Amino acid sequence: MIHIINAQEIRKDFPILQKEINDKMLVYLDSAATTQKPKIVIDTVQDYYESLNANVHRAIYALGEKSTQAYEEARKKAARFIHSPTAKQIVFTRGTTEAINLVANAWGRKHVGEGDEILLSVMEHHSNLVPWQLLAKEKGAILKFIPLTREGELDLQAYNNLLSEKTKILAITHMSNVLGTINPLAEIIKKAREFDVPVLVDAAQSAPHIPVDVKELDCDFLAFSSHKMLGPTGIGVLYAKIPLLERMEPYQAGGEMIENVTLERSTYNAIPHKFEAGTPNIAGAVGFGAAIDYLDAIGMEKIALYEQEINKYVLHKMHRIKGLEVYGHAKHRGSAISFNLGNIHPHDLAHFLDQQGIAVRAGNHCAQPLLEKLHVGATTRASFYIYNTFEEIDYFIEQLSAAQHFFKF
Repeated sequence: MIHIINAQEIRKDFPILQKEINDKMLVYLDSAATTQKPKIVIDTVQDYYESLNANVHRAIYALGEKSTQAYEEARKKAARFIHSPTAKQIVFTRGTTEAINLVANAWGRKHVGEGDEILLSVMEHHSNLVPWQLLAKEKGAILKFIPLTREGELDLQAYNNLLSEKTKILAITHMSNVLGTINPLAEIIKKAREFDVPVLVDAAQSAPHIPVDVKELDCDFLAFSSHKMLGPTGIGVLYAKIPLLERMEPYQAGGEMIENVTLERSTYNAIPHKFEAGTPNIAGAVGFGAAIDYLDAIGMEKIALYEQEINKYVLHKMHRIKGLEVYGHAKHRGSAISFNLGNIHPHDLAHFLDQQGIAVRAGNHCAQPLLEKLHVGATTRASFYIYNTFEEIDYFIEQLSAAQHFFKF
């Protein structure tokens, strides 16, 4: 069978995928948590420290200028990746979590007051829930939640009814890290515009897997992480529209984010530097740029199509396993699949699979309220990416059947 992506060739770029785990070749099925890194990204980070290491924006010597150029080029790559009109709208953060916290603090504290409503969904990751809980508690605001249908999709009729003049922001995931559901953001954001509600998109799961275009979405904020898209940990992006960034107060204070400082007061740097206090993760940003180059060379459209192939194949196989329940049956879904196998505890199943060299996630996946709605305490999650092969899927399915026999289910 010929597939749109040759995963066998792609695997050669990833040193860790040539390793053995428990005397078995590693089958890595936890890319929703973090992805593995191609050698070009590893080499780029190493080369930065060997050849370019200097602080950015502050030195007038050659090494500092080269380091600054590499850092800012990574910002431009991130802007192009999501079709941002300008790199000024790209703020480097430590990841999606910090990006959302930045908005909740720098925008939310100024615009959300007592009795105002913050609209979320029940499928949100804790990173797009807890910051808003803290803001609501501080301001006396009210959290509202879009419910789900039985298929694991957002109830859009309920969403329409929840929007009101009291809604101050909608913070919504693009793709669920538990159900795999891809939410119809264009429709959702268009409806929010009728009430002039700004929209924050958690794109941590979508940006690595499908094309993301902030101009088409018309979102106000969008957050995503490097480490989920082949890049280093500790670096991510907040995209925001320029008028919002210009009106927002700094999230953190210190060096780099200032323009002028006296003992009594300070003025702030231009955007996006106003939100990047202190020495940034320069090597991480440069490595992130290399990861973006790698994904661009393959093509996000091809990546999305390949994962559709994988989803169709693995779900067909899983549905044939007696006693296996998959959570989430959205028409449009990504490659994170949460399931339970009979009465086998997810931790036990994950440990069994690990002994066979298969890495999966077990637990609540930082989405406890969602699992409570599903009436389960934990699930096993397998998540796939461009380096996963159909042969690995066959082996995974084979070992699920072996687990049934081992646990006498």
